Formats: sequence, C-alpha cells, structure tokens
Amino acid sequence: MKYILVTGGVISGIGKGIIASSIGMILKSCGLRVTAIKIDPYINIDAGTFSPYEHVVPHITDAVQEWVMNQAMVPVDGHKEEPQICVIELGGTIGDIEGMPFVEAFRQFQFKAKKDNFCNIHVSLVPQPSATGEQKTKPTQNSVRALRGLGLSPDLIVCRSSTPIEMAVKEKISMFCHVNPEQVICIHDVSSTYRVPVLLEEQGIVKYFKERLDLPIGDSASNLLFKWRNMADRYERLQKTCSIALVGKYTKLRDCYASVFKALEHSALAINHKLNLMYIDSIDLEHSTEAEDPVKFHEAWQKLCKADGVLVPGGFGIRGTLGKLQAISWARTKKIPFLGVCLGMQLAVIEFARNCLNLKDADSTEFEPNARFPMVIDMPEHNPGNMGGTMRLGIRRTVFKTENSILRKLYGDVPFIEERHRHRYEVNPSLINQFEQSDLSFVGQDVDGERMEIIELANHPYFVGVQFHPEFSSRPMKPSPPYLGLLLAATGNLNAFVQQGCKLSSSDRYSDASDDSFSEPRIAELEIS
Repeated sequence: MKYILVTGGVISGIGKGIIASSIGMILKSCGLRVTAIKIDPYINIDAGTFSPYEHVVPHITDAVQEWVMNQAMVPVDGHKEEPQICVIELGGTIGDIEGMPFVEAFRQFQFKAKKDNFCNIHVSLVPQPSATGEQKTKPTQNSVRALRGLGLSPDLIVCRSSTPIEMAVKEKISMFCHVNPEQVICIHDVSSTYRVPVLLEEQGIVKYFKERLDLPIGDSASNLLFKWRNMADRYERLQKTCSIALVGKYTKLRDCYASVFKALEHSALAINHKLNLMYIDSIDLEHSTEAEDPVKFHEAWQKLCKADGVLVPGGFGIRGTLGKLQAISWARTKKIPFLGVCLGMQLAVIEFARNCLNLKDADSTEFEPNARFPMVIDMPEHNPGNMGGTMRLGIRRTVFKTENSILRKLYGDVPFIEERHRHRYEVNPSLINQFEQSDLSFVGQDVDGERMEIIELANHPYFVGVQFHPEFSSRPMKPSPPYLGLLLAATGNLNAFVQQGCKLSSSDRYSDASDDSFSEPRIAELEIS
C-alpha cells in the first residue's frame, strides 16, 4: 500500500481537498486503484455531533494509524481488490493545536510505512499584496519550517497563488524550503477546479510519483485525463445557462451545500449548460419577512419566480420550513421542475398532504411532536435517542416498486439502487394509504417496504423527492441521476432524453459544441448506471 498525505499551511481553505482529489484522479487515470480519506482533526468518535473535547481516545496516535491502515484497505469503485494507493487529506492548518495528535501520528506512520510507500504533499499560499504586486514566499517558508519542526518533510510543495508563479519565485521557494525546483508545483487560480488535474499533470506529477513511490505506471496519464482535459476546455466555452433555485436555511455559509452545488454542476456540464445557482434563504420567503423586510421578501420571491428549477436540500430543525413549504407549493402548482432531498422530500409529502389531501394538520414530529397527522416520524435504525448513533447512515438499498418511474429510467431501468443516507426522520408508513388515489406515488422503498425512499408526482414535468443523498455519489463524468433529471427537465430536454433511452452521447458530454439538442439517437460513451 502506498500513502500520499496532503497537508496545508498558512491559511485554512487553501485547497487541500481539490489537490487531493486531483491527485487521486490522475493516479486513477494511470490505471491504479485509488482510495481517499478525509481527516477532520478532532479527537472524538463522531465529529458531526460530539464536542471536540469529548471522548478522547487513549494512545491517540496509535489509534489514528490503525484506523488509516484499515480504511485504506477497503475496496472502492466496485473493485473487489484492495486499493493500491490511499490519498489522505489532513484537515486544518499545520500549527493548529487540535491537529497536533494527527500530525504526530503521521510522523510515526512514515517510518512504519517505509519511505518508498509514504509521500507528503504540502499545500501552501503564495500571497500577492495589491500594494506591491510582488509574490511573497515567506508564508510558505514558515509553513514548511513548522511542518519540518513537527517531523514531516514535504516531498512536494504545492503553491497556491492568484496569478501564475514566476520562475524566480519558484526557485526561491525551492532554495529556502530545501526541495528541488521540480518538487515545487504551482497552481494559480483558474476558471474552474476541473483545470487543476491538468495543471498538475503538465508539471510532471505522474513521472514524479512513478519514481518516488515506485509505481507500476507509464510516465503520462491515460485516456481518462485526455477526456478530463476536453471536459475542462468545454466547461470554459459553455454559453447556455440553466438557473436553479436552492431553497435552504444555511445559504449564508454556502459550503454547507458544496456537494449539492457540485452535483448540479456535474449535471449541467453533462448537458452543455452553465449552472446559475441562486441561493434563497427559505426564511426570506415567509410572510414574517414580508412584514419585517419587504425588500428582502420580494427579492427572494423574484429569484424563485425566475428559476428554471427548484431544489430543496436536506437540513434539520423547524426554522425556515415554512418558506421551504411555500417554495415546494410554488414548484408543484406552477409545474416548475423540483427535486427534494432528505428533508426536502419529507416537506414535499407534507405540502401535498396539506394542500391536496386536505390534511391541514399534517406535519413532522420533528417540528410538532403531537401532530394530528404525523406524516413524518422518527424511525431510528438503532437505539432511540438524540445523538449520531441513532441516524440512518451510509449506503442502503432502495427497491423500485413500479416500472413506471422517471427516476428508475434515469438510473438505467434497474430494479434497485444503492445510495447514501444521513437522516433520522422518515415518511410515516402507516399513513401512506392516504395517498393511494392521488397523483403522488412512493415509487421507491427500502428492502423491507417500511421506509419510503422516493416520491414522484404524476402530471408534472419533474417533481421528485428522495430520502437519500444522491449528491454524495455524483462525479464530473458520471452525474447523479436525480440531479441530472432536474437539469434535463429545467432545460426542456427530459422527454427527449428518456425517449433516447436515457443515454448521454459522447458528443453531448465531451464535444466542444454547446448544442443542447437530443433529437438524434446516439451511442453513449458513458451511461448513467
């Protein structure tokens, strides 16, 4: 097993994740089996729900190393064999106090893994103050010095900058950070993150990894990177735009919806469109905002009215749910393409029950424990309670209950799918009989038929809700089917796409043209499956 550790310095959010995923893509394009690990530097069991100061593990450095080795051996991408390389992103910034045990764990681990099996990539910032316009190397020098002081020496230094780094600056970093010039990789701001793997490959990173880690590969990447380069080129030449309204309550911190944004972007790119994602704070759609701030209220509704499609993502808690319900009602009645994910699906069921089935008191027990019609209830997979262990987490199977399902067609007309979950509440199975004579159907359920996984509304261009999180498995060259369906419907291409057998042709995905016509049946280079 080979290990590539990606650390970061100077500032947080420097781009470690993009560098790590780009390296993984390049190595995968060389025919290697690659896995990846993201480490959040908090010493606890469930970083999503526990305080960083709870549940400290004794002998933390040994525990981290053991966990990394176990996770690195888990097969991925459908392979039954163990991965050959594990790319590890260590979150945070070198010098952060909460990350110290993890840095020490990898200081020890480099000796356990041996030199030929361990490589450290350090991502740092080369700022360029506007007052002088000069690229400064001192922050990177100090960051590398701090890393070395903790016992890790970078094999590659990836320098992030706003503009291309000058050769003299690269040579200065090489000299004062004690690495060869070819070990300094320069990644400046580009029009899209899809360009980053191309920049890495152009600077000889494949050849370096081949020699440094003794990898059984050629000196250059394969056809996959060629396709990737074409995709990056095409992304920059797209002309047509599709506007999607994302109605949520965490819109002030847009990273909360990073996976959703990327899934939408992947789908837009697949059909040759630029994505115009309009973030709408769901509270701004509520009548209380109209009274307090009429301008904000009307601006939010103007965005919603302009959208080609509406997406309501997951979330927790009652705040902002009224605005989400109003957005769902708007999409349903105005026949605007809609996708509800997790809570978004649950609210779609509640909205339909209230306004179409005349169950005015329909609600979720998450918001109203004593609801007269508890349309959504707590259905923990394990022991009841309030902590992370009660959540339904990870990949679960969803079985289609009918062949007459748009989502089934988008998934390739398969009898079942497997997607990732992260929720506690579910549609109440004891009340689904209320929908039997309605246009809303529960077309996907779990293997036991107890948990409602997918809803679809008849006589609507695209009104779909999913209990799972399909955005987690979306990829640039393999967009998530529910998100792809939303974009196809929003651009008026869904019916033609279905008639062609739900296939994206090579020209649709990788050509330079921006034509969004699906009139000609063509063989797909990659199929949605």
